[in-house]
Amino acid sequence: MTRQKQEKMEPMLDLKSMPVEKTEKVPRFSLDKGIDNLVGSLCDPIIVHQCAWGTKDMIPEWLRSQITLDRMIELMVANNEGRDPIGTNSEALAYMIPASMEAPMGHDWTQIYLYLATVVMDREKSKVVPDDIRVDRLDRNQEDDLRRLKHWLYETKLKHRAGRRKEIRQEIKEEELEKAPLVIQHTFDLGLDS
Repeated sequence: MTRQKQEKMEPMLDLKSMPVEKTEKVPRFSLDKGIDNLVGSLCDPIIVHQCAWGTKDMIPEWLRSQITLDRMIELMVANNEGRDPIGTNSEALAYMIPASMEAPMGHDWTQIYLYLATVVMDREKSKVVPDDIRVDRLDRNQEDDLRRLKHWLYETKLKHRAGRRKEIRQEIKEEELEKAPLVIQHTFDLGLDS
């Protein structure tokens, strides 16, 4: 009788009639990529505009420290938003410092440069951008130019990182070959020909 009761029972919850929410596929987290990006945020070089007379101290020490901090913040925000990181405002400012001294820039790039200076220096209590050159907003085209610069900076760092990784692998391989015991081949008659 128990079996007959079970056969006659209607399901309490009909799963086929329930609405189904389609969710976007979340990109799979790669531990190797995550570690690579974290180490890169600390160790990647600062990309600057190439000019013949540029010096290492052209980028102030406070900005170098800010770049490292901003890279780590960008990495956390990008991971939280499920996107790839891009260059930061402080990196873009560091890139543009030598460019601004090499030749006059057009109106849009001057606005971008002053905007970056305003945004980055506002976080420093001892650094103040004068009111007559402050730029607090960019127009749409200037925002697009800045976004392209940030993407380019990040891609350039990745290319440098990949090239450096290849150099390190080659150095390790050469060191292993130097440490390997020397192998000399000789023939000893073991009497196997009989």
